[in-house]
Amino acid sequence: MRSTQRTGGPIERTPGLVRFSDLPPDVLRDIALVLLADLVVGVSFGAIAVAGGLPVWLPVTMSLLVYAGSAQFSAVAVLTSGGGAAAAAATGLLLNTRTAAFSLAVADSLGRSWAARLVGAHLVTDETAAFVLAQPDPRRRKAAFWISGIGLFVAWNVSVLAGALAGSALGDTARFGLDAAFPAVLVALVLPVLRDADGGARRAAAVGAVLAVAAAPVLPAGLPVLLALLGLLATGRRPAGGAA
Repeated sequence: MRSTQRTGGPIERTPGLVRFSDLPPDVLRDIALVLLADLVVGVSFGAIAVAGGLPVWLPVTMSLLVYAGSAQFSAVAVLTSGGGAAAAAATGLLLNTRTAAFSLAVADSLGRSWAARLVGAHLVTDETAAFVLAQPDPRRRKAAFWISGIGLFVAWNVSVLAGALAGSALGDTARFGLDAAFPAVLVALVLPVLRDADGGARRAAAVGAVLAVAAAPVLPAGLPVLLALLGLLATGRRPAGGAA
């Protein structure tokens, strides 16, 4: 996998080629585990969509073009419950607003060319952002982004296709507990980062987690994640120059 750099900044000092050897074995192992989890969740999504009465091409096309798990689950829930395409699209767009912040946070890891930025922008997800922000230097951040980003995109789309083709043969996917795989992986990724974080970041994470868990039974999938952003109010930080 390649990307190009042309101008100054931290990225220019890193090689254009991204190699697996740019990442330590434990990070590659974590990426592989997330790929496995996404495979499971992708199969679940494809099966749910087709079992709900949608044609096979719809979840497959949605996964290629939208490529956002929570937004896709919510959009399918709207469609299978009788909602219109406009409502489904609006729900998906609302849930995907968080990726705008993720894109800003990982922008310097995509590369300098327009092609790299366009393709990279489509690959930004919760998982890729978590992997990138956990790396200590530009070389590893860039490798983490492209290796996890391309791997997750391929795994998600292949698994959604497999689940859609399996369709209703899988029955009620909720009885397998597949929906727990994705949040479990994200928790495993975040915990090591919080171990080294300061008190403000830990308070923000704790308050956000409580808000998300409390809202999960009453809000559509994905919205509790947005509500968790209110946890940032608990950081206790003040503008630079202010009293501590």
